[in-house]
Amino acid sequence: MSTVEAIRYEEGVLSLLDQRALPQEETWLQIQDPGAAAQAIRDMVVRGAPAIAITAAYGLALAVRCGFDRSEARALLLASRPTAVNLRWALERLDAVADGAVEAEAQAIHAEDARICRTLGDVGADVVPEGGLYTHCNTGALATGGWGTALGVVRSLHAQGRPVHVYAGETRPYLQGSRLTAWEMVQEGIPCTLVTDSMAGAVMASGRIHSVVVGCDRVAANGDVANKIGTYGLAVLARYHGLPFYVAMPLSTLDEQCRSGEDIPLEERDPSEVAGFRSERTAPGGVGVWNPSFDVTPADLVTGWITEQGLWRPG
Repeated sequence: MSTVEAIRYEEGVLSLLDQRALPQEETWLQIQDPGAAAQAIRDMVVRGAPAIAITAAYGLALAVRCGFDRSEARALLLASRPTAVNLRWALERLDAVADGAVEAEAQAIHAEDARICRTLGDVGADVVPEGGLYTHCNTGALATGGWGTALGVVRSLHAQGRPVHVYAGETRPYLQGSRLTAWEMVQEGIPCTLVTDSMAGAVMASGRIHSVVVGCDRVAANGDVANKIGTYGLAVLARYHGLPFYVAMPLSTLDEQCRSGEDIPLEERDPSEVAGFRSERTAPGGVGVWNPSFDVTPADLVTGWITEQGLWRPG
């Protein structure tokens, strides 16, 4: 498995690697009740659709262990991030088990996600061309139960000894690419070059890129993909430059209740994330800010949807 770990659970204590502090500090936070788990999801201590689902599952296990009202805890966790469908999927899976089995089922979800990501990565390694791979946001072990989705494909290529060089877009405004993806690649010795988001077209035109591979937070029944803001623009650029554009998606990310991307709720976050970074403000006071966290990429811009069961096709 990967050397990077972000979620641990033992004897009623959920430990989360605080991803807000990376790469400068590796700090673990202990979560002991469902409210703290929901807050950690909202505050992006943990992020990435599969990791959010795992954290919510453990949050419900903590609720049962600590005697909280289960339905209230479930509602609190469900509301913590609206776009990633994996969160709802995990809670619905726990709905089917009695109180005494919730903790074991949450642990099963965690372990299964790590196995699914490894399988998905191997599927992707058979499909994605070797060489330069552009990716967006963070889709590695930090965002999942282990191995990763889009970065799982990278890890599988690297583990097989095949040439792969990651070009990581910085991913404004929260910098998941520069802070998290680059950190994961450095930890594991996988070649990686960091570029600003505005360099994506130029680096594709340079001939360094052979594919674009991204993760996703929700896929509609028709194949439309909700993912980190900026993904849509990358798909358009990839089409123009004749590059394959792949989406790495565990099947838990597929929402067949959503007919198309128009039905996917897209979260908007605090304007301060765009107006500056952490405690430093870079924009003038009084300027308007629009800060959607996700956008929707139409299905006809996607070359293939990589899952743990092979390539998925809508309809």
